[in-house]
Amino acid sequence: MPKILAKFQRRHRLRGAKQRWGRFKLAIFDQHQNTLAEIVLSNSSLPSTTALRQLHWLPVKQRIHFKITTLTYRTLQSGSPSYFSSLINLNAPSRLLRSSSHNLLYVPFTTTAIGHKAFSFAAPTVRNSIQLSIRQSPSIGSFKRHLKTHLFTLSG
Repeated sequence: MPKILAKFQRRHRLRGAKQRWGRFKLAIFDQHQNTLAEIVLSNSSLPSTTALRQLHWLPVKQRIHFKITTLTYRTLQSGSPSYFSSLINLNAPSRLLRSSSHNLLYVPFTTTAIGHKAFSFAAPTVRNSIQLSIRQSPSIGSFKRHLKTHLFTLSG
């Protein structure tokens, strides 16, 4: 156990250094999550994907997608928070298309890296990428359950 805690502390210091130099990466969070999974399971011999599955933890990227999609679902269902509902629009094609019945969201055009990180771009992109059956879930509970299962299968 002390070895694992020392490993976590080293990685934590590395994260701080990377943030100061502006090279903040998602991989750092993956390393933290994998180390925490080792600590919780008290087993450092397991591969990280196995440990995350045993704990029912999504990898960091899928967790971000889960949060964005859940927030988008709630915003579409209730209209609140209002500052998010103004950023999300249903796609209304000018003519009848097969995809018209899929309730896709409008994805604004952007060419910058910052624009791709904006909620107004990320929310429709992530939501439109999930299956129609999940998007049309009747309640937030079933939506979260099906979405988490879907994201687990993607993480492999």
